[in-house]
Amino acid sequence: MPLFSKKDKYIRINPNRSSRALPQPKPEVPDELFSKCPGCKHIIYQKDLGAERVCPSCGYTFRISAFERLSLTVDEGSFEELFTGIETTDPLHFPNYQEKLAKMREKTGLDEAVLTGTALIKGQKLALGIMDSNFIMASMGTVVGEKITRLFEYATEHQLPVVLFTASGGARMQEGIMSLMQMAKTSAAVQRHSKAGLFYLTVLTDPTTGGVTASFAMEGDIILAEAQALVGFAGRRVIESTVREKLPDDFQKAEFLLEHGFVDAIVKRGELRDRIATLLRFHGGDQ
Repeated sequence: MPLFSKKDKYIRINPNRSSRALPQPKPEVPDELFSKCPGCKHIIYQKDLGAERVCPSCGYTFRISAFERLSLTVDEGSFEELFTGIETTDPLHFPNYQEKLAKMREKTGLDEAVLTGTALIKGQKLALGIMDSNFIMASMGTVVGEKITRLFEYATEHQLPVVLFTASGGARMQEGIMSLMQMAKTSAAVQRHSKAGLFYLTVLTDPTTGGVTASFAMEGDIILAEAQALVGFAGRRVIESTVREKLPDDFQKAEFLLEHGFVDAIVKRGELRDRIATLLRFHGGDQ
């Protein structure tokens, strides 16, 4: 007798495609739900970053918009914007430049790469400028230079301290030599403000490079920086190819600048408001 016997009946499955169960769609995860930290490479739930946008694992500070910076820094409802509606004449008639500007305005809600106005920080009035790297990398063109110059002129006239959060990828190439002229223009306005005996505080954020670094960003009476902010003039590869030597790994980072005396202090984003208020109080910011 065989060990195994064949059964006569089996369960049969209809092979027709129409009767097969269709695969269920995979749940979609919104792109903005998680972020990868450039510092520790961890995947972070957006809500865990909080309003300050700081990695809970390593403390890396994500780039934030001018409006996010504004809400973290000034007294609620105290900001009054100045110098709106200034537009470039597009001196070079650079291809697609006007279209790009229109797209950036729609994306960021800003009219240019810097937000300027007056505000209160813990009751102390100041002239405030916040650069936004989301707007063509906060490159400095004629409008950015004009708004910053007017901010210092306004502060000089009204005897106000200036606090400026810097961020930039450099000069705006679409405006050619006109963009480079803004370095001298803004520096002259800073000097007039300084000669009036008024206080100027800069906060270097990631990235602050090019002509902005070579002008008003490094001209503050006190210079603060956020941790790990990239701060420099020329790019790392350009410098290495010029001097023909390997640069330190932390070269052009805020910590490197602090060690070499170019920055007065590195301040955590959550502590900046208090630190700025203290410095304004020391330097007569409540006048």
